[in-house]
Amino acid sequence: QVQLVESGGGLVQAGGSLRLSCAASGRTFSDYIMGWFRQAPGKEREFVAAIAWSGGSPAYADSVKGRFTISRDNAKNTLYLQMNSLEPDDTDVYYCAAVRRGSNWYADGYWGQGTQVTVSS
Repeated sequence: QVQLVESGGGLVQAGGSLRLSCAASGRTFSDYIMGWFRQAPGKEREFVAAIAWSGGSPAYADSVKGRFTISRDNAKNTLYLQMNSLEPDDTDVYYCAAVRRGSNWYADGYWGQGTQVTVSS
């Protein structure tokens, strides 16, 4: 049974940094894409960043390019999201997700429970 457990959210001032972690367990993820999404109340969940567990170039939403960095530690089965230069618009619940290559995040993906990130102005 796949489990994704996020941690590292919190309250930070604008311009500050946070690092989110996602501990993944329950299977091998070598053929999976790992990602971060975020969602505000009343809004759709939106893509933030993704990276293949086996390596390769990461992908980012335009809104976070140059500020956020996604990475993974295969030995620890952990996914990270380093968030720098945070802005109040980055305030959301952040979700870790995993999906088999070629599948749909929302229909076929595994999701964590989410971690709140709040950026004060």
